[in-house]
Parts: sequence; C-alpha cells; structure tokens
Amino acid sequence: MRTRLTGARIVLANEVVEDGSIAFEDGRIAEIGGSGLPGDTEIYLHGALLLPGLVDLHGDAIEKEVEPRPNAFFPLPVAIASIDRRSIASGITTAFHGLSFADGELGVRDIVVAEQVARALRAHAPRALADNRVHVRYEITDPKSFGVVERLVTEGIAGLLSFMDHTPGQGQFKDVASYKAYFGKVYRTDDQALDTLISAKEKEAANALARMEELARHARQHGVAMAGHDDEGAERIALMTRLGATISEFPCDLATARDAHVKGLATLFGAPNVVRGKSLSGALSAREAIASGVAACLCSDYAPQAMLPAVGALVSELGLSWPEAVRLVSANPARAAGLVDRGEIAVGKSADLVVAGDVDGTLVADAVWRNGRMAYCAGAVPRSVRT
Repeated sequence: MRTRLTGARIVLANEVVEDGSIAFEDGRIAEIGGSGLPGDTEIYLHGALLLPGLVDLHGDAIEKEVEPRPNAFFPLPVAIASIDRRSIASGITTAFHGLSFADGELGVRDIVVAEQVARALRAHAPRALADNRVHVRYEITDPKSFGVVERLVTEGIAGLLSFMDHTPGQGQFKDVASYKAYFGKVYRTDDQALDTLISAKEKEAANALARMEELARHARQHGVAMAGHDDEGAERIALMTRLGATISEFPCDLATARDAHVKGLATLFGAPNVVRGKSLSGALSAREAIASGVAACLCSDYAPQAMLPAVGALVSELGLSWPEAVRLVSANPARAAGLVDRGEIAVGKSADLVVAGDVDGTLVADAVWRNGRMAYCAGAVPRSVRT
C-alpha cells in the first residue's frame, strides 16, 4: 500500500519545496511530486514542515534510563522501551546509543553492565520503533574491556566504535579537579575512589596505542565506522585519520575542529550545546563551530529532545537555510556512519520522515515514520483519506 503526503514544505538536500508531495511504499520513497495513484492513502499536511528522519550518532541518555539515580537500576526491558520511544518522539529514526566500556568505572559505565545493555538493545530490535544501534565507546586505558569490545565488533552488535580517554590533563578534563568535580557530582563518588581510577588510567596509558591499533584493524575488517572522542590537537587528528576513523566527536577547540574538517573527518557536536549556547564542559561552542564552517554533524549527546530545537535555532538565530541545518542531523551523520540508504528525502531512500511543528517557538515532532511505518503521532496529523 502506498502512502502519499501532500501539502507539505519538504526539506530536500538543497532546497525547500513548497506545497509538495511525496509517496512511499514498501519502506522506500517512491515518488516526489506527481499527482499520485488510485488507491494511495493520502495525508494532507496543511503546509507542515517535512524533514528526513534524524540520524543520531552519539546519544548516551540511555544511561539515565538504565540508572536514573546512582545505584538505582531499572530492568533493561523498561529502560530500552523508554529510550526507544524518547528517540522516536524526538524525530530520531536512527539512534546510536553510546555505551561506555571501562572496567571498574561508575554506574552503567562498566564492562558487564554495558555489554548487557548492548545485547538487550539488539534483542529489542524486532519490537523497536527507531532503528536502535550500539555505539561502543572504548576507554583506551582499559585493557579488560578490550576482549568484550572485540567480540561485539565480531558479532555485528557494534554499529560504531569510538576511542575515549578520560585521563585528567587533556581532552574534556584539563586537570584532576575538573575530573573529580564531574564524576564526584554525577556518581556521588569520593576522592579516594576517584584517585584509584585515575591511577589505573595513568598506569595503562603507555599500552593504549597498541590496543587502539588492534581494535581499529578489527573494526575496519568488519565495516564498523570509527570516531575519535574529545579530540585535541593535530597529533590526535593525525592518529585518528591513520586508524581509519571517519568522525571526530566533540573536538576540544576550533583549531582541532578545523584540522579534522580539512582531513576529511566529520566533526560532531552536541545539539544541547546549540540549544544552551555553550558546552557543558566549557569546550568549543557548537554555534561557533557551525558559524566557522567546521561542523558537519549534530548529535543528541545526553538529550534526545534537543535535536529538533537545535535545527530550529540554527535557522532562526544563526541564519542557516533549512537544508543546511537539516543536513547536520540527517545526511551528514548518515554518510559518516556509512549508511547510504537514509539521511535525506530522495527517491529510493528509506521512508524515514518527520512532520515538524512549532510549540512556543520550539521545533518538535508531530509525526514520525520509520521505514514507511508510522511510529509516532502527537495528534496533529489529520486522519488519512483514501483516494
């Protein structure tokens, strides 16, 4: 059965089509424009904005679904059903959920828990509304997680692999004080426990490169996209390029972002950074990176609900065109992850679509289709009319 959406402002790759129409069937976009076919199920959108489904390369809000408060763990089916619905209601049709693999760290950021969540995400796939994938975040100073990460890549559970280093003195945490301030507050952990973690990281730093090289080789063999995390400096960008990464997550400063951009890495920034107007950790402003032309992608980071409002803010406050803003959350991240079947409204692409509305000046999802199936409706889309 074909579905045809009419009367829409359609955001295509390079233009906005006013009063446009598209038809989709069997999960794919079959036609843009045209007069439709007898038997089409038609939905008139009354001039609403129609966007491609959002592709979120880095979202760790799943951690708070699993562990809403320190040491208060929810059953995984509850947590995963919740993050799946949060994602789709935010317009995210492809979600890479970030899970941190780091032995003996805190809360969900633990080898055993992270692997359990990763496998539960895979098991939930047949019942999911969004296309939920696993973003394996490997802490490079942890030798014990190595085997687990390698196994998840081999089994096809890892959809994206990023290399993290949270050792104080570089990246997100410029000194021990900032490291302790963050983790002590979030996980209510005392100084002695944090000192133990820091000491372990420092002892394993010398062996980190060899582990990165081996995991990168394995990821390349299995077609898993890779990313650097909190990249800082030309040396780090050169390393990630050599390993075969296609993404630089949250580059720490403008010079690093510019170097990554020149080297062909897709630079990734947080949509909450755009919405709030600044980085949570005091790093590079996403708005500054976008204005400087060195930002390729936006992700949900810790807040799925920030993705669409960020797109709206870029259009209304920074003056980007709709296609320019939408590419940051759709086509660009899809391309960076090697997903050629989605990310834009085009014939033959997956029918991942978002009808976007406005609530008090904030862009929100009124309805979402994933692979041609309506996965979410906030009640604003009119009843279907058969022609």
